[in-house]
Amino acid sequence: MKKIEAIIQPHKLEEVKEAVKAIGIDGMTIAEVRGHGRQKGHKEIYRGMEYQVDLLPKIKVEIVVADARLDELIRTLVAAARTGKIGDGKIFVFDVADAIRIRNDDRGEAAL
Repeated sequence: MKKIEAIIQPHKLEEVKEAVKAIGIDGMTIAEVRGHGRQKGHKEIYRGMEYQVDLLPKIKVEIVVADARLDELIRTLVAAARTGKIGDGKIFVFDVADAIRIRNDDRGEAAL
């Protein structure tokens, strides 16, 4: 099993959710996060003062899938989240040793 963490633009969340649902993957965790990469933030003016905003709002999507579905999920996430502009985000892939469904003790891929 693999865990995908995708950091995306907030305005792309609905597109990403619909695209992932369309390929039959139901479970995901969404978190509002802040951060920056090469984008380095931007300057804003508030009441005549200039402020550096270096931590931008992002969305973190976490999904655990069977190894066989990994490439399909990555292609789907990239297609749904891409705008072609700096700050589109990143996808990280981790190995998952086990998963346990609390309700009935299903383990491994059966728990997904």
